[in-house]
Amino acid sequence: MKRIALFHLETLMWIDRLGTFAGAAQRLNTTQPAISARVREIEEQLGVPLFQRDGRRMVLTARGRRLVQECEPLRQGLERVLLDASDFAGATGTVRIGSGEIAAATCLPDFIGAIERERPGVTLEIELDLTARLLQQVLSGTRDIVFLAGPVASPGLRTTPIGSVELVWAASPQVAGAGDFSQRDHLLPIWSLPDHSPLHAVTLAALQEHGITPRALNTCNNVRMLIEIVARGQGAAVLPETMVRTELARGLLAEVLPRPRHKVHFEAAIRTREQDPVILDLFERAARLSIESNREL
Repeated sequence: MKRIALFHLETLMWIDRLGTFAGAAQRLNTTQPAISARVREIEEQLGVPLFQRDGRRMVLTARGRRLVQECEPLRQGLERVLLDASDFAGATGTVRIGSGEIAAATCLPDFIGAIERERPGVTLEIELDLTARLLQQVLSGTRDIVFLAGPVASPGLRTTPIGSVELVWAASPQVAGAGDFSQRDHLLPIWSLPDHSPLHAVTLAALQEHGITPRALNTCNNVRMLIEIVARGQGAAVLPETMVRTELARGLLAEVLPRPRHKVHFEAAIRTREQDPVILDLFERAARLSIESNREL
């Protein structure tokens, strides 16, 4: 029997995780025909089929599942030994990171800078999204590490807190200077992120606390756009203090109500069963982030 190389086992693992040859090819920076060829090589050597089609997904057969389960710890262990021997200086690969906009604007730049300096062989692919979709992405394996609003409770995830962000009720100086905001007939709309965002829930609770019934509760899925809308006098919004600190200091925005009692807490998350040593190394580094102080490590 010919030898089965580590890249064969890695191919099986990613097909199993992502469900398609195309997904594995993208993750491993190769082509779909190359992935198919690797699978054929293993199946020809073992003499048994390893995958079967289930709708659009490729799923392991019973023998394929056993092969991956028994070989994966060996593959990961060898990779970990080699990386430890080089103090991770030789770490390579692509790590797919998902982040919410608030986390991306605070702690993520320093995190990326540290990885580029100390793990130069690691390529980062970063995509911004809302918390609900980030959860789906990391659980499905299309993202390796995500930074999202928490707390998150899922048996499929391992999480670590990275801090919290204070919130402010902000509007343009003209809106703020027009009198007691809580006592107005609120012809101006209130703005927020969509309803599956934790910021939306805080906005609703704060409105109820102050007895405010807005003319409209508009939503936008981009915090920077929310800030621009509010700064132009088109309403008010509960916004992350870290993202409007400069605007408040320069007088482009003003606080119109007491700050909400609730903060938005953030976590980094990976899959509970994650074993890739490079991803685990980056997750350990993420655990030392501080989103409040905007300092890494």
